[in-house]
Amino acid sequence: MKAFLAGVTAAGSGLLGASLASRPGSRRFPVLTASVAATWFAGARAAGPVPRGRRDVVQPVAAGAAAFGVFYGCALVARRIPPLRRAIAGVLDHAHRGPAASVAAATLVTGAAEELFFRGSLYDGLGARGSTVVYVLSTTATRNPALVLASAVMGTLFAAQRHRSGGVQAPLLTHVTWSALMLGFLPRLFPPSD
Repeated sequence: MKAFLAGVTAAGSGLLGASLASRPGSRRFPVLTASVAATWFAGARAAGPVPRGRRDVVQPVAAGAAAFGVFYGCALVARRIPPLRRAIAGVLDHAHRGPAASVAAATLVTGAAEELFFRGSLYDGLGARGSTVVYVLSTTATRNPALVLASAVMGTLFAAQRHRSGGVQAPLLTHVTWSALMLGFLPRLFPPSD
């Protein structure tokens, strides 16, 4: 099973890196991000049942909103640090130049798929620490320091929620809430580079 999970991780990571390396606004970006999500979904499904956990909605959504608040504050500071500003702006160029509905769908569906795989199947196989380390290593395929840093912070939060709730529903709701707010508000702080 560990070899299977490693193979899924390698495939999904490669597709993730290719998706963010694609030209913002290109047709490749939605195709590649859909492939990333499909890889995580298929890997989670093939690995076996993923526990849902407690059916609490309020706490996970509140945690996602609180995490967004922290990241928004950090983004205000990052705008003044050229390497971080470039890293964040590079990711957000996809939001600026791509069709809004396509970018939103890619962001939210991929976030949900990540939780099913990383806090579902991989967590069951490697535990909280191992699944978080692999999540961060997977994100290094983007070669974007802002995303790698975010994956370390949020991966730790998602793993803690998986542990606390006993399943993937809590981290999935937190991830989707956080991603939706990031996509809704961060592009305004980092206008297109035209």
